[in-house]
Amino acid sequence: MPMGIRGVRTEREYDQLLVERVQAGDKRAFDVLVSKYQRRLMRLVSRLVHDPAEAEDVVQETFIKAYRALRHFRGEAAFYTWLYRIGINTAKNHLVTQGRRAATSSDTDAEQAESFDDGNKLRDNNTPESVLASKQIAATVNAAMDVLPIELRTAIVLREIEGLSYEEISEIMSCPIGTVRSRIFRAREVIAEKLKPLLDMPIDKRW
Repeated sequence: MPMGIRGVRTEREYDQLLVERVQAGDKRAFDVLVSKYQRRLMRLVSRLVHDPAEAEDVVQETFIKAYRALRHFRGEAAFYTWLYRIGINTAKNHLVTQGRRAATSSDTDAEQAESFDDGNKLRDNNTPESVLASKQIAATVNAAMDVLPIELRTAIVLREIEGLSYEEISEIMSCPIGTVRSRIFRAREVIAEKLKPLLDMPIDKRW
């Protein structure tokens, strides 16, 4: 965040200031918001829409929608949670339009799994063998995430890749925190199941 803006102490306040400038007719302020969030939004959308060109189209459409709707934005939510919500909904609509709707699943209560217990097993010494094994583990995690139902995939990406809180994810996905916890727990279960053969295998046998 640029320093020296009087009264601005947080990212949310800075974003709100930019939003107010856009609402007052300053289009350059929106360019700043695009520049700030384009890469993060692309990282998120790419996890939902796998074709790079299509993901770029979704990101562009998201910013167009956000710009048109910004006059109604009142700052009740942080700008980035509002933007992410638009991006996720645009990605879902794109998949439906393309006839490639991701699998969905019903939610069940699960107030478990705040942490991924297998994480410590991944921390081997930085030898050529462990580097190769780590690459295979990363590829397995990515492959497992890519086939998750879209609501589970969205939740785990927002939590593990974007580092958002359960409260932020709840706001972005428009669902209760209990549902967010359930989705993240179930996504971790699927990923852990895919990783189990690798983690149980001696390191020199993982490739």
